[in-house]
Amino acid sequence: MHDRSALGAADVSDDELSAMVADLLGVPSAEVVSSRAEHVAYDIPAITTAGRYRVDGETVVDGERHPYSFFVKHVHEWIRSPFFAEVPEEIREFARASVPWRTEGEIYRSDLGDHLPEGLTVPRAVAVRDIDESSYAVWLEVVPTVDVTWDVERDAAAAGMLGRFAGTPGIRALADVGGHDVGVHSYAAGRLAHQVLPVLREEGVWHHPLASPFAPLRQRLLAAADRVPAYVEELASVPLLVAHGDACPNNLLVRPDRPGFTMIDFGYFAAMPVGFDLGQLLVGDVQIGRRATADLAERDAACVAAYCDGLAEVGLDLPLATVARGHALLLLLFTGLSSLPLEHYEQPPTPALLDLAQTRADIARFSLDLVDATG
Repeated sequence: MHDRSALGAADVSDDELSAMVADLLGVPSAEVVSSRAEHVAYDIPAITTAGRYRVDGETVVDGERHPYSFFVKHVHEWIRSPFFAEVPEEIREFARASVPWRTEGEIYRSDLGDHLPEGLTVPRAVAVRDIDESSYAVWLEVVPTVDVTWDVERDAAAAGMLGRFAGTPGIRALADVGGHDVGVHSYAAGRLAHQVLPVLREEGVWHHPLASPFAPLRQRLLAAADRVPAYVEELASVPLLVAHGDACPNNLLVRPDRPGFTMIDFGYFAAMPVGFDLGQLLVGDVQIGRRATADLAERDAACVAAYCDGLAEVGLDLPLATVARGHALLLLLFTGLSSLPLEHYEQPPTPALLDLAQTRADIARFSLDLVDATG
C-alpha cells in the first residue's frame, strides 16, 4: 500500500506523512492507508534541485476515505550537482558561495503569503524538512493549473503583478531571508567576470557555426563587456526593491479556480534593482523556443508600462524612464551578454540549433538596442 522509494532521502516516516496529510486536509488526525511517490519530469536543468516528486494516496478521516496529494521538491547545495564539476578549481569556493540554495526553503518557512498583493498566491507549504546540512525537502500542496496562451495581454497582467510584488513593503522586508548575496555586484564579480566575459573575448568562439548569427553583434557585445563596470555603477543608483528572481511563465502558474498567478521557484528571490523580473518575463519562453522574437518590442513596452502601474498601486510612483533603464541594463547583464549558445558547441550545427542561435542573437541584439535607447 506504500511505495515512496522514489523520494530517496526526501522521504518521511509513515507517522510524519499522516501528520502532514492531516495538516493538508485541515483535520485533527488522519490515518494514511496508501502512498505512492513518482518522479516529476522537468526538462530544464536546475543546479540546486535534486528531484521533483508527486506523492499521492488515500487517508481515512472519521471512517471515510479521502485522496491527498503533495508536490515534493528536494533542494540541495549545488556542490552536489554534476554541473559543479565543470567549475574551474580556482573559483569553486566563490562559485559555491554565490549560488543560493537555502532561499526557497526560507521563503516557504516565512510569512510571504500574508503580504502578497491581491491576484498573487504561493503554494501552501505543509512542511520544510531539513535532510542534512546541505539539503532539504519542501512538501507543498498540489496547485491545479490550466494551459494558457501567453500573449501581450497576459504578459502585461503578469508585469503589473510583479510591479506590485516588487514594491510591497512586507515582501521587501524578506529580501535577505536566504542569506545569499545574489545581487548585481556579486553577479558581475562572479559569473560575468569568470565565465561570460573571458569567453566573449576569446577569438575562437566567434568562428563556430553557431556563432554566425552573432557576427554583426560581435563588436557591440565586446564594447558592452568593457562597459560592465559602468553599468554596474549606474545600477547602484537605481531604486533597490525585491524580485522573484526567475519570473518566467513557467513559474507563474495559472489556476482554473481563481484569477491571477501562483508563484513558484523562489530560489533567486532577493533584493534587486527595479525592473529585474521583467527580463525573464520577457525572454524566458523565448530562450527555450516557446515564443518568437518578432514581438519583443511590443511586449517590452507593454510590460514596462504595466510594471510601473503596479509599482504605483503600492505607493511607488517611479518615472517610466527609470524603470525602463534599470530593466534594459539588467537584461543586458543577466541575459544579453551570455547569449552565445556555448553549451551546444560540441554538437553538430543542425538546423534546429542554428535556429536557436538566431533566437539567442535576436535577444542579444534587442538587449543592446534597449540599452542604447534608454541611455
